[in-house]
Amino acid sequence: MSSATGTGDNEVTILARVFDDERGLLRPALARSIVDVEFSARDKARMHDLAVRNQADTLTPAEKEELHAFAKAGTLLGILKSKARRTLNITPERHTNS
Repeated sequence: MSSATGTGDNEVTILARVFDDERGLLRPALARSIVDVEFSARDKARMHDLAVRNQADTLTPAEKEELHAFAKAGTLLGILKSKARRTLNITPERHTNS
């Protein structure tokens, strides 16, 4: 079944568009706030634990759903941060191995 727009959008891309203006940019104040948003240390630790145990195939079905939810939330956060950087003309940092 195709979506009404025919683009195959999911909840992440639809919600990300809620914050867009007609040019696909965010309001500057919102963009500045989003750039600073991070998962908490507790959530990062939980994601790491779930990821490690997923590799060992020891997650319960509920934990697999939780890991999937973290992935969706991370995807949405990544999209919003990208839009925020574009709005503010910020070049993302490049991580290099020295």
